[in-house]
Amino acid sequence: MPEISRFFGIVVLIFYNDHNPPHVHVEYQGHKALIDFQGNVLRGDLGSRTALRLVREWIDLHVGELTTDWELARAGRAVNPIAPLE
Repeated sequence: MPEISRFFGIVVLIFYNDHNPPHVHVEYQGHKALIDFQGNVLRGDLGSRTALRLVREWIDLHVGELTTDWELARAGRAVNPIAPLE
């Protein structure tokens, strides 16, 4: 499960051969969530509204890159790192 970004203690991962809909796995202070590219929480909880807001902001800024990484991962190819939120 490649890490594609890390910012403010939030780790964003994308899995190879993962199921639809396109989403990322996010970890923050021991909490885990699956979040789609529209910012919807599919499963889990980050334990912090602020962390979730930051992840949603990051997704909005990088949805094109996330879609590319999703397609690469589904094809079993190496994914690209995505710039962190600053």
